[in-house]
Amino acid sequence: MTDDHDAYLLAITPTARRQLTDHLPETVAAAAHEFIVGPLLDDPHRVGKRLRPPLGDRHSARRGTYRVVYRIDDDLRTVTVLDVAHRRDAYRTGR
Repeated sequence: MTDDHDAYLLAITPTARRQLTDHLPETVAAAAHEFIVGPLLDDPHRVGKRLRPPLGDRHSARRGTYRVVYRIDDDLRTVTVLDVAHRRDAYRTGR
């Protein structure tokens, strides 16, 4: 029997990895990383909100003025972080 409270597995896209390592201020990147490996993996449905179409397959979680955009696969119990960006840029398609 599986415990529904087991943490999800983490996948990070190359875009999100670049944001965390190269583009974000160090304090923001550290806070985002702490959030991603902690609360996000523990309960991804609770810490964020589902986005509206055309981004309806994604969720977003606030970290100050920055957003962590991610997808949840409940069958595989995986969270894929797609982007970490300032809110003015986080929802732009084709970025």
